[in-house]
Amino acid sequence: MPIDYPAVLHLKTQAANYSWTDREVMLYALGIGMGSDPLNERELQFVNEVYATPKALKVVPTFASVCVWGARPGVIDLNRVMAVDGERDIIFHKTIPVAASVTADACVRGVYDKGKAKGAIIQDEVVVRDCDGDKIVTILSSTFARGDGGFGGPSEGMPEPHQVPCRAPDRSIDVRIRHDLALLYRLSGDRNPLHSDPEFARLAGFPNPVLHGMCTYGLTCRAVLQTYADYDPSAFHRHRVRFTAPVFPGEIITVNLWKDGNSVSFEAYVRERQVTIARHGQTLLN
Repeated sequence: MPIDYPAVLHLKTQAANYSWTDREVMLYALGIGMGSDPLNERELQFVNEVYATPKALKVVPTFASVCVWGARPGVIDLNRVMAVDGERDIIFHKTIPVAASVTADACVRGVYDKGKAKGAIIQDEVVVRDCDGDKIVTILSSTFARGDGGFGGPSEGMPEPHQVPCRAPDRSIDVRIRHDLALLYRLSGDRNPLHSDPEFARLAGFPNPVLHGMCTYGLTCRAVLQTYADYDPSAFHRHRVRFTAPVFPGEIITVNLWKDGNSVSFEAYVRERQVTIARHGQTLLN
């Protein structure tokens, strides 16, 4: 059945309980490729908690995208076979702890109708708070529901995307996607068979299972961490990007980065297919 607009705008949940430990933190870091070189001591600090000389475990900032996995305002009747991640924007109010018990408030920020043949965009907001009620992160997400347009909602009003500079990139990073990375990343919460089952992927219109959009999101964070943030998670204030094309395990993505003051702009593409897979990316550094 079509999206129930405008009733969908009133969906919300409050103070849902979640928790995580260092196990989930390290599993997420492994799921975005950290530790592929086990002698890289800068990345080892995100996937290893025991050393001869004690060192504190670090948390990848975009762990926020899975730390309260499943938090949502309520049930929206969508064609899940055709739904994919469209955009993610996370604001970091404080450094994410290695282990925590938290609460999450979720609401619908907006629903946009691109037309029956073009789908719909649903924007949600999740605010994660610590045990004192202080904000840890605010997560803004967009789902591109390719099979749910034509419900009669507004087509305009979405926030304007960040524009990257017109000049040549200041840095470029190549990231090789392991063939099994989606199978590892899915253990952080997203068990959508689109990322693991070849038959399901074909039903959804893809030749093979695709990488999670949120895994691509983490890979762009990793690129900023290793270039302009000196592997310091506390350097992140905001990280946002729009997903524009699928990534397939086994590919190499190139992340182009531009730095202007405390703003790092970025885009990512697959050179072999000549496809840009992430646009309008921006990290704001503290």
